[in-house]
Amino acid sequence: MSRVPLIDPATATGAAAEQLAAAQRTMGVTPNMAKAMANSPAALKGFLGLFGALKQGVLSAALQERIALAVAEANGCSYCLSAHTMVSRNVVELPEEEIEAARRGHSAEPKADAALSLALAITHNRGPVEKEAFDAARKAGLSDEEIVEVIANVARNIFTNYVNEALEVDVEWPLVTPFARTSA
Repeated sequence: MSRVPLIDPATATGAAAEQLAAAQRTMGVTPNMAKAMANSPAALKGFLGLFGALKQGVLSAALQERIALAVAEANGCSYCLSAHTMVSRNVVELPEEEIEAARRGHSAEPKADAALSLALAITHNRGPVEKEAFDAARKAGLSDEEIVEVIANVARNIFTNYVNEALEVDVEWPLVTPFARTSA
């Protein structure tokens, strides 16, 4: 059970109602994560702003989903793994082997593989990136714009991982458990 109330869009008022309506418009759904974030309309507004801006960025939806899977796996976030596995399968239609590979920080596509390596280097090191990881991203063809968007996607996903884990947000998607939890 979530540690904060999940604010129902049908009964929400004021800024919470406005941001939940914005979540529905921006995301196409109002997930439990947004209902939990609506306890702070400012936090939900900030998330939606970054989410909406990155949707319009240069990274493909498929690459953004791969990054979300890799970061969620690294952070052990079942909520985000579950949501992004569902989106990866049903919206961006990634093959199962690419979903599995992304969770492990890899892709059969060299440029996506380099982006995932960079994303995990940022995640594991909490920002600093070894020269080799950065150079590998460049060598694989990532532009400055793409590199900055990889960083922004990592930050967005760390935020949602932390919200969902700290608040124990109820998972409404088919449950996907992090590898570390399934092998123990």
